[in-house]
Amino acid sequence: MTVGAEGGADVTKGAWPTQPRPLSHDRVTLVVDGTHFVVDPAVFTTYPDTVLGRMFGRARQHSFTRPNAKGEYEIAEGIGASIFRVILDFYRVGMMHCPEGVSLAELREACDYLCINFDYSTVRCRDLSALLHELSNDGARRQFEVFLEDLLVPVMVSSAQEGERECHVVVLTDDDTVDWDLDHPPPMGEENSQIIYSAKLYRFFKFIENRDVAKTVLKERGLKNIRIGIEGYPTCKEKVKRRPGGKNEVIYRFVQRPFLALSWEKEEGKSRHVDFQCVRSRSVPNLITALGEGPNRATPTPQVDELDRLNGPAPPALHQ
Repeated sequence: MTVGAEGGADVTKGAWPTQPRPLSHDRVTLVVDGTHFVVDPAVFTTYPDTVLGRMFGRARQHSFTRPNAKGEYEIAEGIGASIFRVILDFYRVGMMHCPEGVSLAELREACDYLCINFDYSTVRCRDLSALLHELSNDGARRQFEVFLEDLLVPVMVSSAQEGERECHVVVLTDDDTVDWDLDHPPPMGEENSQIIYSAKLYRFFKFIENRDVAKTVLKERGLKNIRIGIEGYPTCKEKVKRRPGGKNEVIYRFVQRPFLALSWEKEEGKSRHVDFQCVRSRSVPNLITALGEGPNRATPTPQVDELDRLNGPAPPALHQ
């Protein structure tokens, strides 16, 4: 199939927006997903910072962009022909109108691949929900990068300086107050949690899509065992119950707040599920026995580091 457009590529009349660009005498054939597009390369050079702008600008002049044996340019591998038609709108009129039946997420991926700006100034779509979702993902990523550097990294650095290799952070609002009974703290291990007071970060983590974006960013930064969710956190005591025998039980008030757990441990496989046992060393009476050079020479029992024994292959059996 061969298609194009007025003012840059030849397609069926009415398929493209009005106000075409002036034609030049140059024409190139692009092959995208098995479909041939005959276009004027001048439309690409208007946006020199995009992939196609570089390919058909100076790169083509210096023979960096070369056609195949038929004189055609095979480009945009992995991008569908219907998506590429929409992208050609951007080069012609500076705006992409995503029609029904075309995946906005795929259009977004194609724009990222071709270095085309994807925002409301360049994209229009009838499905506002899908468009706003993509724009929210962009905004969430930028916002979390700020939260990460300003709020989370200082907490992780503080834990690392204490020798920790993992961190559990609870996000409270600015109005939350934590008042624990020092003699009767909550019996759930919350004393090991780090607390961040931030209403903005609290609201950010309320949305599951934002939590997914945060996980992606943290993985890209090399962190592991990432868990982000909502959990109950004890803030202050509500009442004290007296148990038989005179023992007091403190009842705490719990609030649902976001939490973040992650790790930067390198040898996590060796740190867990290890039974730390003492290996009894055999006393050596003298140097001759230690060297095994006496008349009562015996095969020495090798000393095995317990961690190596548990994490490595089993030693061979000793034959009598």
